[in-house]
Amino acid sequence: MTAQPKPFMSEELYLDQERRSLTKHEYYAGMVYAMAGASEQHNLIAVNLAATLHAQLRGRTCRAYPSDMRVKVLKTGLNTYPDFTIVCGQSQFTDPVKRDTVINPTVIIEILSPSTERYDRGMKFQHYRMISSLQEYILIAQDTYHIERFIRHAQHEWVFSEAVGLEAVMPLAAIQGTLVLHDVYEQVVLVAERAPKITRDLPPDES
Repeated sequence: MTAQPKPFMSEELYLDQERRSLTKHEYYAGMVYAMAGASEQHNLIAVNLAATLHAQLRGRTCRAYPSDMRVKVLKTGLNTYPDFTIVCGQSQFTDPVKRDTVINPTVIIEILSPSTERYDRGMKFQHYRMISSLQEYILIAQDTYHIERFIRHAQHEWVFSEAVGLEAVMPLAAIQGTLVLHDVYEQVVLVAERAPKITRDLPPDES
């Protein structure tokens, strides 16, 4: 996301403009933040994830949405675009006609980048934890072979695990699936990135 938010606007106006925009924006508490583009590593990981999730979910009651699907955290009002959203059962939307904002994700996956890692690990995850349907939160590094998982154990308790190295496998308990790191990082050349300077405050938590 870029450093400078646009002036205050209503969520209704945000959604109207967002549905006509060629770029994606995050919305929280009346502020709109443009989302930055992705690196080659990020895009390759996303393609690999799409392939493995599609193969594992075919014929199932779960479905995976890529980063164009918006998610709203009803309890805090955050509108954002996870890199992948998995919904098991019937998808629920804020607008049953437009069907472009999901409110009941089962699994959320974020591909980390230097500019968003602190946000994804911190305040954004605090928002996500307010989603009662969310069972697993997955963080995928793009500068090392490393996947982290937070799985809901109780209402206010999340259990951490990690998978490191190309031979490792990360279970996805909520969908009875797996993320094989060799597949997730196929054709990905790891390149350390320097985080750009961020001058704005990240969206605060209201939990």
